[in-house]
Amino acid sequence: MPSNASAATDHIQDLGAYVSASPSSFHAAHEAGRRLNSAGFTSLDELQPWERGAGKFYVIRDGALIAWVTPENAGPTTGFNILGAHTDSPSFKLKPKPTTGKFGWLQAGVEVYGGPLLNSWLDRELQLAGRLVLRDGTQHLTATGPLLRFPQLAIHLDRGVNDNGLLLSKQQHMNPIFGQGDPANEDLLGLLAERTEGTAVDPADIGGYDVVVADTQAPAVFGAKGEFFASGRLDNLSSTHAGLVALIGHAKAGPEDGPIAVLAAFDHEEIGSNSRSGACGPILEDILTRISDGLGASVSQRRQSLAASFCVSADAGHAVHPNYAERHDPVNRPVLNGGPLLKINANQRYATDAAGAALWARMCAEANVPYQEYVSNNDLPCGSTIGPLTATRLGIRTVDVGIPLLSMHSARELCGVEDAFRLASVAELFYRTAV
Repeated sequence: MPSNASAATDHIQDLGAYVSASPSSFHAAHEAGRRLNSAGFTSLDELQPWERGAGKFYVIRDGALIAWVTPENAGPTTGFNILGAHTDSPSFKLKPKPTTGKFGWLQAGVEVYGGPLLNSWLDRELQLAGRLVLRDGTQHLTATGPLLRFPQLAIHLDRGVNDNGLLLSKQQHMNPIFGQGDPANEDLLGLLAERTEGTAVDPADIGGYDVVVADTQAPAVFGAKGEFFASGRLDNLSSTHAGLVALIGHAKAGPEDGPIAVLAAFDHEEIGSNSRSGACGPILEDILTRISDGLGASVSQRRQSLAASFCVSADAGHAVHPNYAERHDPVNRPVLNGGPLLKINANQRYATDAAGAALWARMCAEANVPYQEYVSNNDLPCGSTIGPLTATRLGIRTVDVGIPLLSMHSARELCGVEDAFRLASVAELFYRTAV
């Protein structure tokens, strides 16, 4: 993968297109599958027998996707090189009986999903997006386009807001408006049913739904030299996209030898990963086991292959904030466009150890990509990723990395144009490197 300004610009524009097509985790998995289909990958059904041996394949389970390239000469002890990421982002999720309102306003009943910066969602044009599941079990993606708004209280009615700060009740204040009328005569699910991909569905047939709120503003490059990129859901579609682009690039080379390259894009990371499609669940182990079975591996040989495997857990991290420098480590202060992060935590909130750090340093050097080390301020709690979960569940060597952001968990986050491309460059090298 070439490393130049033009390639970085092309990559960031494609990341913007991927984010725009992915307002929910289900859309993110579906869009990744569409791109993989175009690149000649085969979609596999978990309910059916799978093809054996070499090839390029993917599986979608709910809002998660696992894709892989098995080289021609892979055997029962061949290791897996896994890039782990996640498809979900902090947001709001539609409640049961979602059509509410009063005083002539129509409002949507939502609950907080993960840890969004609540104030960043105010006064923006938002959409509902996700999946509808009909009573017969069929599933339909839906996205409304601009529909909702969390309107902020005018300063005339809250004179002290700039001096005292904005306090938002998740229950009282975070109820978006979507129209005017009597809630008894309106049906928000009807709007979702009208705006499914393909044929509209009958709202009476909807048995369940997983629908979230997403920003509709288009991603944008800006800055004095066009060095910044603003978008929703960079945490963590930036990593999912990097792994996807890298895997497609790796597959084009038609590898005959080397590891089995895997992209594992999990769902539900923002709420703890405890689901059938999350990193705490069985999805990755299920897929790796079936790949090994297709290569004729015994139980012992499968354990050999896992011992030879490595996971790069890719999730966005923090750049130093110029207005809040005291919240960061005084020595390790990553900047935008300074390169991807190597994320380190003594308490294993990140899975990086010395061996992982050395591998990351070597790969970045081979890819001619600079990288930065990130460690949190000792006085502030450290977040976590899918890295420790994958390492604990499967015993695979793991290192935590990601691109630096400002405004993490905002409705609109900020990264550097160069960093996203650099992460994809190292990811493609990782996919083909025996470790």
